Formats: sequence, structure tokens, C-alpha cells
Amino acid sequence: MLDVKDPTVQAALRQASDEAGLPDYLRSCVYPLLREPEGEWPSCCGGGCQPCSATLVDVAARTLTLLGTPRVAPLPL
Repeated sequence: MLDVKDPTVQAALRQASDEAGLPDYLRSCVYPLLREPEGEWPSCCGGGCQPCSATLVDVAARTLTLLGTPRVAPLPL
């Protein structure tokens, strides 16, 4: 399990969030995905939620890639 407060994780999350346009105040929404990187991740419900779970999944996947630990489990469709 990743320590989401680790400075290296925070730096990767910041970069991934910036790339995806996820505001600073929503970064903590990605923490559960990073804590269980191979667990079940949500998919977009099509309801226009903000932030969309697809964006959170994209940021989490990019963060893991930046950390050199890309997700192995299938990404949700």
C-alpha cells in the first residue's frame, strides 16, 4: 500500500493532476485509488459528476506510472 503522504507520491500526484487539469483541492479524492492500486476502481456513470471518476482513475493511473509502479489489474472500461 502506498503512503499517499510521502513526498515522492505527492510530487507524482501533483504532476498527474496538473496534466489532467484536476484542481489541487480534489487531489485527495485520488488517495483511495492509490492506496489500493490493484483494487476495484470506479467507472464513469455518465451523470456529469464533478470530478468524474474517469478523471480520478486517469490521475491515479498516471501517478502510478510516474512512480514506476503502473497498474497491473485491468483498468475499468
